[in-house]
Amino acid sequence: MRLVMLIASLFLSSAAQAEVDWVIRSDRVFTGEQNTPQALDVALCGERICRIAPLGAIKTTKNKLVDARGLIVAPGFIDPHTHALPELMHADKAVNANYLTQGVTTVVVGNDGAGSADIQGRTQAMLFHGIGTNVGLLVGHGAVRKQVLGQADTRPDKQQLAAMKTLVREAMKDGALGLSSGLFYTPGSFADTQEVIALAQEVAPFSGYYDTHLRDEGAFNVGILAALDEAIAIAENASVPLHISHLKLLGVDVWGQSQAVIKKVEQAHERGVVVSADQYPWLASGTSFRAALVPRWARAGGEAQLQARLTDTATLQKIKRDMADNLRGRGGADSLLITRGPTSYLGQTLGEVAEKREQSAVDTAIELIQEATFGVASFNMQADDVKALMKQPWVVTSSDGSDGHPRKFASFPRKYQDYVRNASVLTLAQFIHQSSSKTADVLGLPERGRIKVGYYADLTVFHPKNYAPRATFEYWDRFSTGVRYLFVNGVPAIDEGELTGRRPGRVLRRQPDQQEP
Repeated sequence: MRLVMLIASLFLSSAAQAEVDWVIRSDRVFTGEQNTPQALDVALCGERICRIAPLGAIKTTKNKLVDARGLIVAPGFIDPHTHALPELMHADKAVNANYLTQGVTTVVVGNDGAGSADIQGRTQAMLFHGIGTNVGLLVGHGAVRKQVLGQADTRPDKQQLAAMKTLVREAMKDGALGLSSGLFYTPGSFADTQEVIALAQEVAPFSGYYDTHLRDEGAFNVGILAALDEAIAIAENASVPLHISHLKLLGVDVWGQSQAVIKKVEQAHERGVVVSADQYPWLASGTSFRAALVPRWARAGGEAQLQARLTDTATLQKIKRDMADNLRGRGGADSLLITRGPTSYLGQTLGEVAEKREQSAVDTAIELIQEATFGVASFNMQADDVKALMKQPWVVTSSDGSDGHPRKFASFPRKYQDYVRNASVLTLAQFIHQSSSKTADVLGLPERGRIKVGYYADLTVFHPKNYAPRATFEYWDRFSTGVRYLFVNGVPAIDEGELTGRRPGRVLRRQPDQQEP
């Protein structure tokens, strides 16, 4: 403890002598630790916050002062579930503008079991051309399983399981934040609980966490409550924290079960299991016709085998029966809005396309699946469930951002506008906490998520009235408005409302002292 205090005092001494690069001055500063705004000057020296003082106390030149009086100053928002990897790996799009304009300074990728075990390769590729936001990487159960077992619906033998465990362990050594799974999707859906426990155990020595897209978020196979029991059991047996991706009650059969979900999480907390979840503020999820409607067994073996089954008369009849039930559970053909695919279909529901073709919705969906890959917005959630989950202290903000859905461009301002300003489901302080400091704690990101001396200078400054979403289901790729300034590691990524084009982001790795010797 004395050593820690000595290091802290040395840092504060050097910070006091360091040249200040920026002073952010506002009467509405939320540090992530207080529930009320404060009138403060926040000084940035290089990549760190080096001083915090009462409003006007830090003297600086005009060109280094950000006069944010009347604006909200908060820690940079952290999104624990994105699909931003294609942008971050792209030489031109790596500024990650759709997240910066939401006030997001850190994103996590590799969710839903899709994260490659090649953490080093991904890291080097991103840093080669620079990235606009910080990023944390998850190693994916599905990706690891596919590397060892392909798309087969089978159980691994001892050697295959050992190979999968080695991939996870090496990924954690290389800095992965944890293990993700997508047990609703193939090939993750072919795994039993014990397989996932074995892999989750590999992240425990590194203080990692287990992030999961539940095996069922509705009533499409085991049911959401049984799927939640499984996720908690995996974390409990592996001795790791559990984080539930995009928690929701998906489909008419489970609407109203939010209180049962909350109770199960609270009971796990009472047993000492660390459980958290993220949630995006939309009543529609983003998926594809395949994932939404085609039964798991029909997707085994990959796309070629699915297409073959769709042309086999006997098998096709069984697929149709299962698809009809899945469609009913999602609320019917008018609840699926086409957002990606051939332009002639965009903005139409499955029901509208079926009506034009004068055939059933299931037959139409099968034809579309055979024709191309379609992204859909699935309107399958109930507002009361969304609000009930949002108010839980263990739930944080996310986007699950994917092409074709406005959540990729507008989730954080949408939550602020709809659930803070308009509906008062959350206070402003709760929204900020759920979008920054709480998320940093969930992910185990040290020195992020708070406005605090010595912490990295990730800050967002937004207008309380103009911070708003512009993306819609029709125009899903419109940038949000209202972020006036945004700093990533002390570098301005947004200045006076304009993107600077700079790429100060870092790949956030597990700290060395959290890893095995």
